[in-house]
Amino acid sequence: MDGVTALLTDELLHMTSLQVGSATSLLQFALLPIAKVLVLCGFGLAMATPYINILTAPSRRVLSKLVFSLFLPCLIFTQLGTAISFQKIFLWWFIPVNIVIGAVLGCTLGYLMALLVRPPPQFFNFFVIMVGIGNIGNIPLVIIGAICRPDDNPFGQDSETCNSEGVAYISFGQWVGAVIVYTFVFHVLAPPKDANRESSPEIDIKVESISPDHIDDANGFSQTNFLPDNFQKEDSISVPLLLPQSSDTLPKVSGRWLENIFQPPVVASLLALVMGSVPVLRNLMFEEHSIFFFFYDSLNMVGGAMIPCIMLVLGGNLVGGPGSSHLGLRSTIAITITRLFLMPPIGLAVVLMADRLGFLPPNNKMFRFVLLLQQSMPTSILAGAVTNLRGHAEKEASAILFWEHILAVFSLAFWLFLYTKILF
Repeated sequence: MDGVTALLTDELLHMTSLQVGSATSLLQFALLPIAKVLVLCGFGLAMATPYINILTAPSRRVLSKLVFSLFLPCLIFTQLGTAISFQKIFLWWFIPVNIVIGAVLGCTLGYLMALLVRPPPQFFNFFVIMVGIGNIGNIPLVIIGAICRPDDNPFGQDSETCNSEGVAYISFGQWVGAVIVYTFVFHVLAPPKDANRESSPEIDIKVESISPDHIDDANGFSQTNFLPDNFQKEDSISVPLLLPQSSDTLPKVSGRWLENIFQPPVVASLLALVMGSVPVLRNLMFEEHSIFFFFYDSLNMVGGAMIPCIMLVLGGNLVGGPGSSHLGLRSTIAITITRLFLMPPIGLAVVLMADRLGFLPPNNKMFRFVLLLQQSMPTSILAGAVTNLRGHAEKEASAILFWEHILAVFSLAFWLFLYTKILF
């Protein structure tokens, strides 16, 4: 009897140690990518302080344009091109569908929350986007890399196979995310119509000498009628500097809709789909020792700059501190809680329903895990980059992303633990 008791005790201790070790590993997986994000943002914040003053506001704007026009297209082309094939398009079709469903449900939930919370009118659309558009790229990639690194990972695969499979699934979904961000989000986050008027600088015009007796003979009235009664000689008048209206705020003619849709990341996604799906083109570009592999390798190096540059820009936008946002505490809390704690259960229900309907590949736990990750992330960092491109709500976006990534340490630990319990 004592032997049986001792055996049960040892087994219980062993199971407890496994659970503690599993919980510790999950916490590490959740903490590692968030820590990397915060460190990179910290560098951007330091570079933007008055003491260093390298990453100034104009510099951040230029860097955002580089990310949009060069770094992100290169990253999408290289990752998606190597991951995709004609057969995989039909096997993995639910990955982009899952992203679109998540964006639709997220924006719907964000719209309802915005009606309830009532953010400042100029940030209503911003509120909806920050809730609805999640990070489907860099943080999931880091999480997959961290989980697959040990050979005894929960997916039962060797480290290289586990990581390459997860990266392929994530890359296949990134092109849809880029299309959503740089078409729908880019349009919705347009500055309000009166933004240019409110932010127009003023210039001082110094009037050295005006004679009160000066009469315009042609019109027959005194020019001093246009001046204040208390105006004195040598005074200066501050008048608004009327800037030409930005092309972003001008009405778009119907013939330019294609130009607005086919932004550089979208074009890169389409090229990658074509070249990755056609065997002849794939062998010419993506196979090692092929004729144009040097070109692919060059694009891959350029694309590697995308994530660090976005993090530096977002960190630099925090130079006034997260409290410099004009969004308001109630709206900030509502966005953070909705994105991190209300959206994941909705995403979990979508994935479980799709699995029950037979839309997912059978017995593929990594596929399901990536789908769940897509629904559990903080707000998309690309959405923050769009605010820089648009010149509207940059500080608010940086503050939201700052607080979300702080709280994501705890939310991701909980959701990762729950997902592993469901999948394994």
